[in-house]
Amino acid sequence: MDYLLDNPEAERIFQEILSKIKPLQNGEVVNSMQKRGVEYKVNLGVSIPLLRQMASDYQQNHLLALKLWNKQWRETMILATLLEVPEEVTENQMDFWVRNFQTVEIAEQAAMNLLSKTGFAYQKAFEYCTGKKLLVKIVGLLIIGRLALTDHESPDEKFDPFFELMPPLSKDPQLSIVFPRVFIQIGMRNSNLYSVAICHAKILKTIDSKTAQENAEHILGDLDCEEIRTMIKMRTRV
Repeated sequence: MDYLLDNPEAERIFQEILSKIKPLQNGEVVNSMQKRGVEYKVNLGVSIPLLRQMASDYQQNHLLALKLWNKQWRETMILATLLEVPEEVTENQMDFWVRNFQTVEIAEQAAMNLLSKTGFAYQKAFEYCTGKKLLVKIVGLLIIGRLALTDHESPDEKFDPFFELMPPLSKDPQLSIVFPRVFIQIGMRNSNLYSVAICHAKILKTIDSKTAQENAEHILGDLDCEEIRTMIKMRTRV
């Protein structure tokens, strides 16, 4: 793939972006992240809004995104997810990036900005949810949640396989940072998936696992009320 990166224009923009990132570094943010155990090869502490604003100045470019990702700075990896062309992402590239995620922040940004927009998002989300590595499972869940929020064209049946994956995922306390939120996002999609989500959440409550039961209570506490049912009905009508 090296020959693909040898592009003078992509290199020029790449260097320009690096020169723009460095003055924006924020040591306080870096220290705060380090205290929370969030570690990167290089982290300048630039805020997500500033990175999004920077990305808006450039057109999406596959070669540029690869160069940014390969730099392995926190900021360049986030920019890579913003400037990559979803249609040009290959399965191998997607798998390689996901396997090398080091933080939940990068997983969230990638799922939201890029991975959920690829042509094989559903397939890969299912695959990642059955993976062994924690962050890979988290990515799978995050893609599902993003699809529930943004993919308004696909039929509800696309989400059925994910409910089959939920019981084992619900028992993992390390996944609880994202599991209830994603489950709720699917349930909030429309009236049909709301009913399915409530049914499956009640099943989770019967599992012999404290974590699964706590996740179920969280989900039902947020979803199983008249206010949410009314809101979803109104949204479905629209």
